Amino acid sequence: MAAKFQSFLAPAIEAYAAYQKASGQWCYSFERNLLYFERHCSWLYPEAKTLTQEMIDSWCAKRATETNNSCLSRTTVILSFIRYLKARGNSDIERPTLPRRERRAYIPHAFTDSELENFFSACDHLPSNPRRPIILARKVIVPVFFRLLYSSGIRTNEARMLRVEDVDLEQGVLSIKRSKGESQHYVALHETMLDLLREYDIEIHKIYPARQYFFPSPKGFFCNQWVCQNFRKLWRVHNSSYATAYGLRHHYATENINSWVGSGFGFDAKLLYLSKSMGHTVLESTRYYYSLVPALSETIERLSGQDFDAIVPEVDYEEYQ
Repeated sequence: MAAKFQSFLAPAIEAYAAYQKASGQWCYSFERNLLYFERHCSWLYPEAKTLTQEMIDSWCAKRATETNNSCLSRTTVILSFIRYLKARGNSDIERPTLPRRERRAYIPHAFTDSELENFFSACDHLPSNPRRPIILARKVIVPVFFRLLYSSGIRTNEARMLRVEDVDLEQGVLSIKRSKGESQHYVALHETMLDLLREYDIEIHKIYPARQYFFPSPKGFFCNQWVCQNFRKLWRVHNSSYATAYGLRHHYATENINSWVGSGFGFDAKLLYLSKSMGHTVLESTRYYYSLVPALSETIERLSGQDFDAIVPEVDYEEYQ
């Protein structure tokens, strides 16, 4: 591990980290937050020899400078660490009271064809010098990674954590095992995306012949910061509007829904297929995307004679990863 844990917690934290890595659930931001937590315990409880409820409660308390969501992001790994210890009979600490997650007011960017063309052109013209493995790998990975988001609608974390064995290059199916929550689902690839992934697999194998992750980084898989930084930098090469990589998922949904307009009255089956493909645990979670395509709700009302809300029930906006 890059971090050096030195307190009485070090053996337990290192065992937990090893377990999470072996389970494919490790994120390197976890390491940073665990290190900060250990320092917190060492500074406030220098004589402590065991983990206590007071330590957990004091760390998980929402700070004046935090939003509810940032507090939850900071403490997620600590709650997971507690569950790990309790499952092995090594702690009786209770889960602390945390603030409720706040609904996000983010409205996804409506991509234009020109903007997308500009963005993917920037992806395709990354430099290959200096000819170091990390530079060459970025040139190979980035155009394919973002095209996969665009063409499949999978979440950014699902793409980042794809293992080599999760991508069936024969049948053209992704097995999404590391998703939001514990659900597993499958995504069928468009034939053009499948062809691109096959070409990519050959090229990336020359740089990382023993990779475990389909999109490998020197540390295993890329962190979310890598996705955000690369998208933002390449988006701004030719575009001036604001957009995020996660917006490609919304674009996938709305483009699919747009294609249903005028295609008949089979929207219920289409909704089910889209919901399953996008990894929603309940059908109603897909409903949000209808609000982005007003023409479809008008078509439903015209064909059915019923109000849109009577057919597709109200649900909360889907939380981001």
